[in-house]
Amino acid sequence: MSPSISKPRQLTGKVVLAMLVTFFGVVFGVNALMMTLAIKTLPGTEVDSAYAASLAYESEIAAARDQDKRGWRVDAHVERKPDGQAALRVEARDKAGLPLAGLKFFGRLERPSDKRFDREIVLAEVGAGVYRGDASGVLPGRWELVLEGDQDGIRMFLSKNRLELN
Repeated sequence: MSPSISKPRQLTGKVVLAMLVTFFGVVFGVNALMMTLAIKTLPGTEVDSAYAASLAYESEIAAARDQDKRGWRVDAHVERKPDGQAALRVEARDKAGLPLAGLKFFGRLERPSDKRFDREIVLAEVGAGVYRGDASGVLPGRWELVLEGDQDGIRMFLSKNRLELN
């Protein structure tokens, strides 16, 4: 009795074509998945046009100098509650320490890692130089508080501060 010897499989054009199609199908599939995930998690750009932002830079410097000359002291406090509500309290005083009344303050909590979580806060004056506002859906973690104070449609105050909310 002789042992049976199996005949080796032949490598045909159809087998090579199937291997190539499978290989490149896997490569394109993984690339498409990675590209989709990258696009969905991209937080976006800081400014739409770097050129336009650079042109506005001189006016921002002049506004910062004017703000510094006014000598206003603006203290802000953000408190986050466990349900995601955040309360912002701002106290504004002039150079002499007198309350600044009649301003319109706007706050913005910006998430450095993802702009989709940014929250706007409109503040109402609740007392002489005291402004309050609330935001919902504020997650714990690192935030930037951007605070703007306007008087008659002109920005008089701007600050940007990093904070940690628990």
